[in-house]
Amino acid sequence: MKPLGIGLIGTGYMGKCHALAWNAVKTVFGDVERPRLVHLAEANAGLAETRAGEFGFEKATADWRALIADPEVDVVSVTTPNQFHPEMAIAALDAGKHVWCEKPMAPAYADAERMLETAKRSGKVAALGYNYIQNPVMRHIRTLIGEGAIGTVNHIRVEMDEDFMADPDVFFYWKSELSAGYGALDDFAVHPLSLLWYLFGHVEAVITDMVKPYADRPLSEGGRRAVENHDGANVLMRLGGGISAVLMANRAAWGRKGRIALQIFGSKGSIVYDQERMNEFELYQADGRGSEQGFRKILAAPAHRPYDRFIPAPGHGLGFNDLKIIECRELIRAISGEPSSIVTFEDGLRIEKSVHAMAQSFHEHRWIEIG
Repeated sequence: MKPLGIGLIGTGYMGKCHALAWNAVKTVFGDVERPRLVHLAEANAGLAETRAGEFGFEKATADWRALIADPEVDVVSVTTPNQFHPEMAIAALDAGKHVWCEKPMAPAYADAERMLETAKRSGKVAALGYNYIQNPVMRHIRTLIGEGAIGTVNHIRVEMDEDFMADPDVFFYWKSELSAGYGALDDFAVHPLSLLWYLFGHVEAVITDMVKPYADRPLSEGGRRAVENHDGANVLMRLGGGISAVLMANRAAWGRKGRIALQIFGSKGSIVYDQERMNEFELYQADGRGSEQGFRKILAAPAHRPYDRFIPAPGHGLGFNDLKIIECRELIRAISGEPSSIVTFEDGLRIEKSVHAMAQSFHEHRWIEIG
């Protein structure tokens, strides 16, 4: 297989993360051709040139459509703000490119549907950036659940908290606009939803409350602007197999930096995981003598593949960007026609459907069944 030609749209936090992954995937895994970083697009031409030099791209442009039209580009990474995902992803797929788009798919469900329809019509690989499922620890948790290590799972609690919106004096910016989506639910809670999908399948029914800690925020140029979406949400959920679940998400949680706290309760034990300590989890098994029962801490190690591709010794730890490298390898596997654990647009649309059902539940004050 010839090296893939890569195009990157957007050079913020996630743009840099994608660039790191494309640069490192050959070094880490060795079994793929080194991708060719062909074209980078950023809204500002000067910044595009600067970032292209820093990230290792051959060409730079302020016109993302020029990048998509480039015949040397095979895969387009879309890492722009949420509201731009549909137009860019659809244009790339229509141009015959594979797409790696950051989550969520789109603020509007109809746009997410169009993205999936275009992906199916194009025949190209369309993946979403849900890299938390790629954690070797998460993969092992899935294996343990499948092996019955904690019996039949009956209840799950998951919390996602960060504090980047906790300060009431933080200036208003695009994440508080209605055009960006519902707020905590789709900007944020889609990550724990991707974990639930990965471990147990999709959500079947929901009832939701959403909260807005601050009614408005200051503007950098003076004055204030009303906050248009919600920074917190609480959701009761039903999953397949009679599993009950609770989801709590908060973008205004002082002291929380990148927390996805997952508690899984079964008939024979429990599993506890926290994304802020992403290289470990705790396992409780209700066997043996009660006097010795307790949670066991299990550290990530080479036995939890593909940890071994990064580090030869246990307990040293992977990071967020490493998970994106694993996701990049999975994307290349999918493009090569191999089995892969990417979140496809089809799976992503079901996650989007769950989010929109949650918002509908909040507005209608009732349980919503998800078809």
